[in-house]
Amino acid sequence: MTTRDQLLLEARPVIESIVLNEHMSNDERFQNETLRPIIKLQNDLLIEVFKNYIAKHKNVFYQLTLEKRLNYIENAIHKDIKFRNSLKGMIIGQFTVLEYSIYTKNSSALNKRMMTIVKQRLQSNIQLFEKPDYLAAV
Repeated sequence: MTTRDQLLLEARPVIESIVLNEHMSNDERFQNETLRPIIKLQNDLLIEVFKNYIAKHKNVFYQLTLEKRLNYIENAIHKDIKFRNSLKGMIIGQFTVLEYSIYTKNSSALNKRMMTIVKQRLQSNIQLFEKPDYLAAV
């Protein structure tokens, strides 16, 4: 029988650019072996969640310049605690039991790494957050 942990690990994408070595800190190793693949796997969900966040905040995002949009993403992740916790839950929910036990030993530092990666991923996909144009009825 296949266990939950096996299924989670099999679902994760392989990131070819990740280089692991013995000189890495435990946090950096966890980031590269666990966080980055999970966040890549969850990318489409994270984008949809942020689109929903924009809508729930009255679409203010669409009236901002590019620089202010980048800051908006950063502020949403770092200052909106409910939103931040929701993002963390989407990632932590993909941990194996062993990964969760590692995470709990240094969750504060790992949360910072996690949110930095999520912020970078959302900012690099900023073109996906353009206001949708609807066709006018003719």
